[in-house]
Amino acid sequence: MASPHSQPVLAAFDGSEDSLRALEWALAEANRRGAELRVVHVRQYAPFVRAEVLAAGLVEEPENDTVLTQLRKDLEGREGLPPLEFISRTGLPAVVLPEMSGDAQLLVLGSRGRGGFASLLLGSNGVAAARDAACPVVVVPRPGREVHGDEPVPAGPRVVVGLKTDDPDLATLGFAFAHAARTGARAHVVVVYPWPVLGWTAYGDFTPTTVDQEAAERDTLRVAEETLKELRESNPKVEVEVSVLPGDAAGRLVENSREADLLVVGRHRRRLTRPAPMLGSVTHAVLLHAASPVAVVPPEPEED
Repeated sequence: MASPHSQPVLAAFDGSEDSLRALEWALAEANRRGAELRVVHVRQYAPFVRAEVLAAGLVEEPENDTVLTQLRKDLEGREGLPPLEFISRTGLPAVVLPEMSGDAQLLVLGSRGRGGFASLLLGSNGVAAARDAACPVVVVPRPGREVHGDEPVPAGPRVVVGLKTDDPDLATLGFAFAHAARTGARAHVVVVYPWPVLGWTAYGDFTPTTVDQEAAERDTLRVAEETLKELRESNPKVEVEVSVLPGDAAGRLVENSREADLLVVGRHRRRLTRPAPMLGSVTHAVLLHAASPVAVVPPEPEED
């Protein structure tokens, strides 16, 4: 397998405005990474063609893909492009894109599109790519998505990432810091603690405890800073801002996606009780509601 630095960036493309926005994001990111960009158009075969028929090679790959032919013409003569490869596939996008991600360092999708693979941000194909891909997946939303919130967001370019203090996701944090380093953006770490803190009573009810909110916030910040210490040291040029907020993680992350360059979330690690890949409720909510592009990062492989 190729080293991560030689692996390409993949951009799923179907000719729609949404896939064009994703393509522009992917072109810029491929340049930042010094990587080749593979533009992939997946043409879904007719419903009556079964997957096993396609696997047997009975459905031929298209010789002339008009979508990619037009894209080549549109990009012709444009300066500053990374190395490009155009790939046409026939099959189920929910299967083809995750399969192709095994040799890529990033997969970029639009939030909506024609032809299936990005028909809905959380449609069957879009969620399959974010859930099953071997590499991180970036979903670029349509512009103008409104996000409401009472807290002011920091000014300037930001990469937002959540930190769960009792179970930090180092792969997700590392991706966010690396992207901030490449783009010159600030790493905005959002740490959410539950409030009010509820306790179990003798009568079987939950009731607010006497825990002091300021003390809870201080303790949360202390643990967060301990977790971030190594990342700060290994990324000395990245400015880091930490927001410690009460409430629910999904809502706070979505709120802070306003005017952000990227919001980074993680994917659940496979466990005995959930052997299949899972996105998790926070990642689902972020994909549905965030105003900025969202990166979904798979967990690091566990050591044997």
